[in-house]
Amino acid sequence: MINLGYAALVHGRSSYRSYTSYPSPSDYASPTPSRSGGGSGSSGGGGGSRSARPRWSPASSPVAYTSDEVAALDRYRSKVEAVGPRTESYDLFLCHAWDDRRETATELHNLLEAEDVSVWFSEKDIILGQPFMREIDKGLAKTRIGLALITPAFLRRVERGGVSEKELSELLSRDLLIPVAHGVTYDEIRSVSPLLGSRNGLSTEEDSMEDIAKKIAELIAV
Repeated sequence: MINLGYAALVHGRSSYRSYTSYPSPSDYASPTPSRSGGGSGSSGGGGGSRSARPRWSPASSPVAYTSDEVAALDRYRSKVEAVGPRTESYDLFLCHAWDDRRETATELHNLLEAEDVSVWFSEKDIILGQPFMREIDKGLAKTRIGLALITPAFLRRVERGGVSEKELSELLSRDLLIPVAHGVTYDEIRSVSPLLGSRNGLSTEEDSMEDIAKKIAELIAV
């Protein structure tokens, strides 16, 4: 799905291919050291007590944040604020491995939409028979920010390599790609893709998928 610090969608149909993108080296942040509190190097935003309240989270929010999560997400919030309110068709572009499309990716998509986040998701937004790359381009043009669901299947795709393309380079270069680790640690992500692993985010070792969807919804609300 992605390869070495970049993101892409992976589909397994005969006409589908793996897409990756390469932002400029100046766009990468230095990798954040592993943090304790959620397993061995588990999270990009975990660790610390769950008493921090990010400036974008309403006082009535049902989810609790750690200080590390707030620090990891603040960079994306600043970018979202710079983009401004949604004028496009979708809030978020969901990147996922083809292997995850019917379970984990669909679960996250449904939870996000339940939080009133409009999600471009290939399973529903690419019509069978339509040119895949053109539909990807159209989806990117209609979304404000991207989210990469990084799973063991996602990392296996990375290790196998893929066809390098440019679909998500703009999102990455502007730090508009939020990583969510599921079943993998950020240390494992960095061991396969140091550049992608330098972009810390959320992890299901720290939060339930439901809480992650709520945090993403709060993060992108402007």
